[in-house]
Amino acid sequence: MSVRTRFAPSPTGYLHVGGARTALFNWLYARKHNGTFILRVEDTDAARNTEEARQAIFDGMNWLGLDWDEGPDSGGDLRSPSSSSSYYQSQRKPIYDAYFEKLLAADRLYKDGDAYRFRFDRKPMTMHDLVCGEVTIDYRDESNTPDMVVKRSDGSYVFHFVNVVDDLEMKMTHVIRGEDHLMNTPKHLQLIEALGAQPPQYAHIPLILNPDGTKMSKRDVGAAVGDYPRQGFLSGAVVNFIALLGWSSKTDDEIFTLTELIDRFSLEAINRAPARFDFEKCKWVNQQHIAKISTETFADLAKPFVEAENLAITETYPAVITAVKEKVRLLSEVPAAIDFLITDTAAQDEEAVAKAKGNPNSALIPALAEHMAALTDWSAEIAKEAIATVAQANGAKPGQLMFPVRVALSGRAHGPDLGDVFAILGKEKCVARLRSFH
Repeated sequence: MSVRTRFAPSPTGYLHVGGARTALFNWLYARKHNGTFILRVEDTDAARNTEEARQAIFDGMNWLGLDWDEGPDSGGDLRSPSSSSSYYQSQRKPIYDAYFEKLLAADRLYKDGDAYRFRFDRKPMTMHDLVCGEVTIDYRDESNTPDMVVKRSDGSYVFHFVNVVDDLEMKMTHVIRGEDHLMNTPKHLQLIEALGAQPPQYAHIPLILNPDGTKMSKRDVGAAVGDYPRQGFLSGAVVNFIALLGWSSKTDDEIFTLTELIDRFSLEAINRAPARFDFEKCKWVNQQHIAKISTETFADLAKPFVEAENLAITETYPAVITAVKEKVRLLSEVPAAIDFLITDTAAQDEEAVAKAKGNPNSALIPALAEHMAALTDWSAEIAKEAIATVAQANGAKPGQLMFPVRVALSGRAHGPDLGDVFAILGKEKCVARLRSFH
């Protein structure tokens, strides 16, 4: 049977980075093996489900580029080889009822008050996990493994039952999910065995922890996938970073395109140990992806962030954006990196200005301003030659004048190459800013 994997989120909140990682690993495995990736919505908790959360899941998946072959809005219902009539659990009750009757007929259910319990087969259950190895739960100890409720007194079915039914109905071949489900799997295997079906293969992936080793919660930095586009991350970079949370290419390489991830991904390369989330590393990965895209693409992606800060997009924008492409980690950093090139009212770094003015070589800036004002031609090379000429005439080295000049022109200690600054600002603005720096 061809590979079939799934991601089955509950629409009770935003798409968490842990859920996105689960979706990604299932998506990569399906794509690697020319299989089918299914999106299934576990929306039976009517009190907590929201339309906003459902849309956040879809938006997050689409932004990450994790397209699903079957599921809501995919047309998959018509193509599915299963008897599934919907990929929303809330619409599948007749299917669950039919499987419930199968268990009743097999004498594996009994009434406990108004609820129904599944009678476990009292024997050791061993599962062969593709990541965690062999795991055994001994069901002979009834005190530790009490019979499981499958149907509540209000008539609703529990997660374990509907999860198993859906996986069987949708003909899943591989269930790749978080390690927090590991101890649930023997229960699921008992249900599958009682239904006379073949189980999928299971792979439980490690948890994602904060840098300090605590479990990552919904409130922690980097937890919400929806925040990444607003912060100026590239979707390919986030996918790349999430893939590295618990998986390794077994090489020194860390920067991958989606196609390269598909090519290299394997369940065998998933680490057993918990993954540590490092937001700074995520920004670094994003910077590497920015470096690989074209300047034109970078300019287009940065434009909404620039316009949001009311910075004018003028004829110099392509040159301005080119000057900072290698300097920023996030698209959201672009406005602050380029504002001094676009406007004369950009905020100044007071600490950098104080340091530059305290530099003895800043005393040469008035002479440099007048030297530049007398130039008949202007280019980055000519401007740099002017710095060398003024520095040498006053017994200084050109490099000693670079820092005060940078701060005088930009109001900050770091930024684009000084040659780019000269070229973009032009002679008139450079001379004016040097003259006003005192």
